[in-house]
Amino acid sequence: MNRIIVIALLLVLAVPSARAQLLPTLGGERAGTSGFQFLKVPVDARGAALGESVVADANDVSALVWNPALAARLPSIQAGFHHTAYFVDVSLDFVGVTYRMPQGITLGASLQTMNSGEMKVTTEFEPSGTGETFRLIDVAAGFTLAQQLTDLFSYGITAKYIQESVAGLTASSVVFDMGVHYMVGSTGARMAVAVRNFGFDGRPEGELSRPVIANDPVRIESDFEAMTPPTTFHLGFAYDILDGNGGNSLTALAQLNNPNDNAEYWTLGAEYGFNRMFFLRAGYRFGVEEMDAPSMGAGFELPFGSRKLGIDYGFNRMARLGNVHRFGLNLSI
Repeated sequence: MNRIIVIALLLVLAVPSARAQLLPTLGGERAGTSGFQFLKVPVDARGAALGESVVADANDVSALVWNPALAARLPSIQAGFHHTAYFVDVSLDFVGVTYRMPQGITLGASLQTMNSGEMKVTTEFEPSGTGETFRLIDVAAGFTLAQQLTDLFSYGITAKYIQESVAGLTASSVVFDMGVHYMVGSTGARMAVAVRNFGFDGRPEGELSRPVIANDPVRIESDFEAMTPPTTFHLGFAYDILDGNGGNSLTALAQLNNPNDNAEYWTLGAEYGFNRMFFLRAGYRFGVEEMDAPSMGAGFELPFGSRKLGIDYGFNRMARLGNVHRFGLNLSI
C-alpha cells in the first residue's frame, strides 16, 4: 500500500494540471532580491545528479549543506571533498567532516569556496579592458551540531560565516541552516524539513572607483545597499521502492522548494543501486528557467575492510551557460 501511495503521488506530480493545483508557482516577482548567490549552487555530485532533491536523503558529508539533521545519521567519522567545474572557468570546492560522539551527538565542520579566476576590468570607455584584473572569491565556513533523538527522528543546526569579495569590496554575514528528519517506521519512507541560509543581511564594505562623464573623471563609491541572504525552505520526501536486499535498490525522491528570491519550484530524483556498490542517478528541477534537461550521474562505493570509499560524478546542462561537471570523494572511517 505504501508503494502504491508513493508511486501515485509521483504520477500526479507529473501531470501539469494536477501539479499546478498542488504546487502553485508564486513569487516570481522576487527574482534577484538577495545576495550571496553562491550559497544556492549545489556543492556535491550526488545531490546535483538527483536534481537537488536530497533534503530527505543526503547520505554523506553533503548533509552538512542540504539538511544538518541527516548528519546525525552518519556513522562514525565521515570526510568528503567535492569539486565543481562551473561555467567560464569558475570553480566551486567543498570539504566537510563529521564525527559521531558516543553520546549520540554528531559534530561537523565544512568549508565552501567559489573562485572566479582572473577576469579583465572593463568599462564603458575601455570595453576591451583597462589592463587591470579582478577576482571574485566567496567563502562559507560552517559548524554543525546534530542529534538523533530516536531511531526515527533527528534534528540539526549549522551556523555559517559567509563572505563575498570582489573588486576591493567585501560583504559578510552569519546565517543558519536548520532541519529535521523523520523515518516513517520500517516502511522505507522518510520526510524532512529544512531551512537554509536564514540569517543577517550583509553590507558591502570598501571603495569602488569608476569613470564617469563629468568634471571629475573618477567617482568613488563607498555607500552600498545591504544584501539579504538567499533563504530557502525545503520539504522533501524519499522512498525506497527496492530496499537492496535482492542486490538491487531503487529510491524515489520528491521535494518542494520555496526560496525568498524567486518562485517556488519542485524537484524529482531517482537513484538505482546494484549490489550496494554501483549507483545510477537522475533528476529534474521543474520551473527553473535555466534547467532544460535532466541532471544525471553515477557513483561507486568501494569497501576497504571496515572503511568505505565513495566516488561520485554529476552532470548538469544549463541552457545558456553550458555544461557543469561535479566530482566527489567520500570516506567513511
